[in-house]
Order: sequence, then structure tokens, then C-alpha cells
Amino acid sequence: MLTRTGRPPHHGCAPILGTVNPSPRDPGPEPAPEPGPVADTGSTTAANAAAGLARAERNRNVLRGMMWMAAGGLALCSMNALMRIMTQELNPVHAQFLRYVFGLLVMVPMLMRDGLAAYRPNNFRGQFWRGLVHTAALTLFFLALPHIPLADVTAIQFTTPLFVLTGAALVLREKVTGARWLAAAVGFAGVLIVLAPHLSGSGSGWWSLVMVAASPLFAASFLINKALTRRDSPGVIVLWQNIAVTVLTLPMALPFWQTPTPWQWATFLVCGLLGTVAHLCMTRAFSLGDISAMQPVRFLDLIWASVLGLIIFGNSPSSTALLGGAVIVASTIWIARRESAR
Repeated sequence: MLTRTGRPPHHGCAPILGTVNPSPRDPGPEPAPEPGPVADTGSTTAANAAAGLARAERNRNVLRGMMWMAAGGLALCSMNALMRIMTQELNPVHAQFLRYVFGLLVMVPMLMRDGLAAYRPNNFRGQFWRGLVHTAALTLFFLALPHIPLADVTAIQFTTPLFVLTGAALVLREKVTGARWLAAAVGFAGVLIVLAPHLSGSGSGWWSLVMVAASPLFAASFLINKALTRRDSPGVIVLWQNIAVTVLTLPMALPFWQTPTPWQWATFLVCGLLGTVAHLCMTRAFSLGDISAMQPVRFLDLIWASVLGLIIFGNSPSSTALLGGAVIVASTIWIARRESAR
């Protein structure tokens, strides 16, 4: 049926194809609501995950640094045991010079492998000051070493971590946590338990003061070392330390020159190797975490010294040594676990 216009009648139904313009009474479909602010939960979750991974990596670095520090302490204790023998046979400054000459020689293969350009420092002035301070500390240390019982030397040198913790807070602006202070204090208490029966003041009072004066200088050297790790690799730092100490010690050693025996040459070679390994390990530790976190591990040196004394000199550890060693190990394990859980 067609209308007069020739079009089919309209029954109120839209055609199957095409669109129908809405009438004035038909407002059409509701407009889509304006999108409001939506929390970017995906970005927040990704940021939290990234922060968590960064924290986990820092904690792993701290633990790796503690292991490097423990290895460096073992090498350093071994070297000091041999160097004490050498300073009793030769002039202490002469012995110091030869130790660093051989420390420099053992790094020659690294230089030949990597080339001189790889060991050019980014902070030459810092390397010089570090070498100067370390030379002053070593000179005092080796001058006093043959005049003081080994137990007294160990006790005095364990004051260095306390100077380092103080310097890390005041100079490097590190946040030295209460846990690190507590671990250092407990470790130092363990050292005192071990050494209290053996400390003596007769006949070595003056040289004890000389040894005490070396501790803050060693601490300053370690703090400069930590600052240098921000721009230079451990190999560069240790190489320039060996160069600086060798050059600065030479004028003091020449007046006391004495040709070493074959045994002494061999001992200095071993000392140079052990000393270089020790400083490479400790510098690596400083590059992995806060220097204040590494210092409590230095108290493990007493354990190394006790074992070496038993093996080399046949000195059995006393009951106080065992008790103090247990305190030191407990404090080290505690701070390591706490740093990993931070």
C-alpha cells in the first residue's frame, strides 16, 4: 500500500539499513560520562617493584662487601705476621719500602694485560693525598711494630674502625645507624675480652702512643679510599697507593739500606702479594656499600690472627680468646643479617 507521496507508510520502526534522525522529543543516546581521574595503579606497582629490586640489590652488595672485607682482613693479618718478623731483622722503614716495592711489582702483570691507560686515575689529587696519609700511618705503624707485643698491636689497631665510623658520619655524611654503632661497640668489647689479660704498659708506653697515633691516620686513609671509589676502580686506587708509598718512603729508607737475604727477598715478595690482595679486597668492599657497614667485619681479624698464631707460632688460644671470639663472631653475624633485612 502506497501513500500519495509514493512512499510506504511509516509504522514507527527504523529501517534495517541506514540511520534515523531523532525527533525533537528523542534526545538520542546518553552522552558518555567524562572520564574522571583514575589512579595509575600500574605505574605505582611498577615503581614499587623497581624500588624493591633496588633495595634488594643494595642489600646483596652490602653482604658481598662484607665478604670482600673479611677476605681482605685475612690477607692483611697474614702479611702483618710476616712483616713483624721483617721489622725485627731490618730497619722498619726499610722493610716498609721493600714491602711496597714488591706490592708494585706484583701488579705489573695487570698493567701489561690492561695497558697503562686503564690505570690512569680520574682524581689524581685524591690519589696523592691518600698516598701521603697512608704513608704517614704506615711509618708510625712499622716504627712501633717491633717494640710492642703483638697482642698490644692488635688491640690498638682495632680502634681504627671506631675512627672510621666517626669519620663516615662527619665527613662522608653517611647515615651510621645505631645498629652499626652497636655492632662496632660489641665487637670492640670482644677484642678487649681477648686482649685484656695480655696488655702491658711497661717498657712500651712510648711506642704504644706512636701506634695509637697511626689509628686515626689509617682511618683517614680508608675514608679517602671510600671517596675515591666513586670515580676510580679498586685496581687504579691500589696501584697508585703502591706508587705513592714507594716514592714517599724511598728517601727515608735509603739511609738504612741493607741488602736482604734470599729468605728476606722471598718474604717481601709474599708480603707484597698479600698486601696488594688485601687492599684490592677492601677497596672492592668500599665500592659495594657504606664504609660504616663494613667496619664491624674488621673485628674478624682477631679470629684470623688467632688461627695464624696457632699454625705459625704454636700459640693456642686462651679461654678469654675463645669467649671474645664468640662475641666478635656473634656481632658480625648479627649486623650482616640486619643489613640484609633492612
